Amino acid sequence: MADRTGFMGGFYVISEWIMRFSLGNLLWALFNLPVGLLLLSLLYIENSELLIYLIAPLVVLVPFIFFPATTALFAKAREWVRKEEMETTERSFIRYYKENYLKSMLAGMVFVLLWGVLVADVYYFSDRNVFLMNAFLVMGILLFVYTLNFFSVVVHYDMKLRALFKQAFLITIGSPLLFLALVISSGMILYISLYIFPLLIPIVTGSLISFLAFSAFYRLHLKVSSQIES
Repeated sequence: MADRTGFMGGFYVISEWIMRFSLGNLLWALFNLPVGLLLLSLLYIENSELLIYLIAPLVVLVPFIFFPATTALFAKAREWVRKEEMETTERSFIRYYKENYLKSMLAGMVFVLLWGVLVADVYYFSDRNVFLMNAFLVMGILLFVYTLNFFSVVVHYDMKLRALFKQAFLITIGSPLLFLALVISSGMILYISLYIFPLLIPIVTGSLISFLAFSAFYRLHLKVSSQIES
């Protein structure tokens, strides 16, 4: 076993975490490759009439690809936070992908509907009513945090889908500190990844967000559990 004390020990630990995050994120990016290609195509499209030909397959693929892959990534983040990683990253990622596929896919359909309605409202009111547009943008932040919390909940609790939605909702509205932590940390990572270093997206962005999101959720979980036991 490598010596993890001193300068070289610290360097080894940092390298291990970078490798862990990078491999997990790479697997997540590979599983989401069709979704990523469609999103890139949306950025460079010039004819708005062609949007439907990209949005339609994107809406179909997100529940079947993005949500199961992201759930698997959060399951890996749970291992990292709880320091219980046993299998190789690629083997456990695929196992989590298969184990949670149905539940993640069904949840993805619900979230696609919620996000679709929200995006449509923002687009509709963008040049009609600035106040309502901003109100829906605020709702988008709430939905973003709710989505992150759902991923944390689905990999940590063995519940029916309806109970998972309820648990994630209670956590989202019931913990302002957790809410702020997710908004600030995820917002900074996404801003840097999208506007400063886009290459971080396939390398580490997803892993960082999932790790920080589950860390915040797990700290709240431990706090609530200790209060119940006492």
